[in-house]
Amino acid sequence: MNQLNREQYSQSQKMMIFILAMSLFGLANLFTELLPEFVIGPVEISVSYLAFIPLSLVMLFHPLYAAVGASVGEIIFGDLLLGDFGGLGELEGFIQFTLAMYIAGLLVTNLKSKKQIGIAALVGIAIDQMLSTIVDVGKVWFGIEEVEAVPGLPESILAIEGLSFLTEMIISGIIFGLIPTLYLIPRLYGKIEPLLGIKPREGRVKASMTGWLSVRFVILAIFLTFVGIVAEFMAEMDINFAVWEPEFLEQFGEGYIWLPISAAAIIFVVAVSIAVKMMGSSSQRKEGKSA
Repeated sequence: MNQLNREQYSQSQKMMIFILAMSLFGLANLFTELLPEFVIGPVEISVSYLAFIPLSLVMLFHPLYAAVGASVGEIIFGDLLLGDFGGLGELEGFIQFTLAMYIAGLLVTNLKSKKQIGIAALVGIAIDQMLSTIVDVGKVWFGIEEVEAVPGLPESILAIEGLSFLTEMIISGIIFGLIPTLYLIPRLYGKIEPLLGIKPREGRVKASMTGWLSVRFVILAIFLTFVGIVAEFMAEMDINFAVWEPEFLEQFGEGYIWLPISAAAIIFVVAVSIAVKMMGSSSQRKEGKSA
C-alpha cells in the first residue's frame, strides 16, 4: 500500500516497529483509564487517547506497521486485558484508527517541516473522529441506538455529536496530539531510528499526493470503512460474537489495571532491549566486513 520512496525495512525491523507501537500505545491507553472524566449534559469530556504516540511512530517509521501495531495494542491492553472487549463491534474502531494513523504517516514527506507534521497530525485525528461521529450519528438516525437528545428533535444528535467532535479535536487532536508531536519529532528524528538499525530519513522524499492516493487505496479505504460500520451496526443490534467481559475481574477492583500496565511495560522494555542488541550485532558485522 505504501508507495513512498522510504528506507527499506527488514521483516525483523517491521516486527520491532509493530511491537514498539503496540506496547507503547497500549501502555498509554491504560494510563488514560486512570485519568478523570467529566460529563456536561450529553457531552463527555475526557482524554480518549494519547494521540502523539502513534502519530510520532507513523511519521518516524513505517506508517502501516506502526498504525496496525498501535491499534492492536489498544485492543490487547485497553480492551482484552481489562475485560472490556466488545467483540465484532471493536472492528470499527480498529479499522478507522489504523486508516487515520496510516494516512497521517503518509502525509509527512519531510520530517524537518513542522507545517507538514502539524497538518498530518490534525488530519489523522480528524479522520478518526469524523468517522466515529458518522457512525454514532448513523446508529441514532437509523434507530439502532437511542440517545438522550431533545425529545421530538432528531436533528439534536447532530449538535451533540458536533460538540463532541470539537472537544475531541481540542483535547485529543491539539493538546495530546498536535503539540506533543511537534515537540517530539525534532528531538527523536535521527536518534531513535538507529535503535532499530534504520537510517533516518534525510531531506525531502519525492512524492506527490497522487503518489499514494491511488484509486486502489481510496477504494480499499472506503471498503474497510464500510466493513467497520456494518460490524458496529451488527454489534449494536446484538448480532455479536467474541465478546470478552468476564465478571471475575470485578473482584480484583481498580487495582487490577496495574497488571496490564506491568505487562505492557515489560513488553516495551524487552522490545527496546532486543532492538539495542540488534543494533550492536549489526555494528559488529559491519566492523568485521570493513576489517
